[in-house]
Amino acid sequence: MDTLECLKTRRSVRAYKPDAVPTELIDKMLEAGTFAPTGMGRQSPIIVAITNKEVRDQLSKLNAGVMGSDDDPFYGAPAVLVVLARKDVPTHVYDGSLVMGNLLNAAHELGLASCWIHRAKEEFETDEGRAILTGLGIDADEYEGIGNCIVGYAEGAEPEAKPRKEDYIFRIA
Repeated sequence: MDTLECLKTRRSVRAYKPDAVPTELIDKMLEAGTFAPTGMGRQSPIIVAITNKEVRDQLSKLNAGVMGSDDDPFYGAPAVLVVLARKDVPTHVYDGSLVMGNLLNAAHELGLASCWIHRAKEEFETDEGRAILTGLGIDADEYEGIGNCIVGYAEGAEPEAKPRKEDYIFRIA
């Protein structure tokens, strides 16, 4: 699939099979994430790849708690790639967002389903979320959660694209 085709056909998926994603595919997604553009090339983001079911479920519970819900906000996806970025870099939110975009598009290119799940910032502001980072040797005070890229195999058909709105593009010639 060429790049433009990938960008035009990727969809957010909200139903997943429980099947594990092969490590080789996760690794390819992670590599793609590391090549996202960042402000001044600072590379402020980091990615935490979670394929351990207990930790994945713990993070799901934290995320659901932010919404006041008991439902799984990760829609059953077996893997979560969490993007965080250094708070002291002025472009950290944009940098992390571009990493998320690369992860989502790489997943599609690799035949995987994915979706950006918000509330990573709030997850890692909790004591439990901070403990996850600290356990990895990450200073929780230095990083802000940008997003959760859930990934797996779609349960059923992927959604159709919505029509593009009429006033999406303006030109100055």
